[in-house]
Amino acid sequence: MAAEKTDFKRALKSLYAPERRAGIHAVTVPPMRFLMIDGKGDPNGPAFGEAVAALYSVAYPLKFASKQQLGQDYVVPPLEALWDADDIMSYARGERAEWRWSAMLMVPDWVTDDLIEAAFVKARSKGEAPLLDAVRVKIFDEGRALQALHIGPYAAEAPLIAAMHAEAGRLGLALRGRHHEIYLSDPRKSAPEKMKTVLRQPVEGGA
Repeated sequence: MAAEKTDFKRALKSLYAPERRAGIHAVTVPPMRFLMIDGKGDPNGPAFGEAVAALYSVAYPLKFASKQQLGQDYVVPPLEALWDADDIMSYARGERAEWRWSAMLMVPDWVTDDLIEAAFVKARSKGEAPLLDAVRVKIFDEGRALQALHIGPYAAEAPLIAAMHAEAGRLGLALRGRHHEIYLSDPRKSAPEKMKTVLRQPVEGGA
């Protein structure tokens, strides 16, 4: 019998595939485990691409091991990134060259530590990801956040991010943590005006 394949854009639809008509809305994100790697600068630069390649060099062996050894297949979750800068408003203005980022891929909760370690070993044996040693595994507990779906090029996100910040102020919420993006579209295959990106801003306070 073929293993059932989990697609987290369906299984966790409210977090990974919100509808645009939902506008800016509140979510509570549970703790989740991620493969993560840090860097700085524009995501169109080579450093971000190399970092993402290192993540996928572990993520795909992990997916195949889960299917073969645990009988649980899944679609590798969408690429995500956390962003911040010395000036918290720089990402609202779209000044990406100044941003620090942590690129990340979610790891399903049923995957064991042994499988993760074996996936790292397999990735190292191929020698195709020079930044592999910078990849770490971390539990990220995001908690309360405002979220919205952006449709269009990445460079056009700034107005929606600014609107999210304004909505937080209107609700009496304080911004905290790092701006979060989840990339639902492959920019190599999607027209810029059709690309979908989940934008998320952790918040605290309020009623």
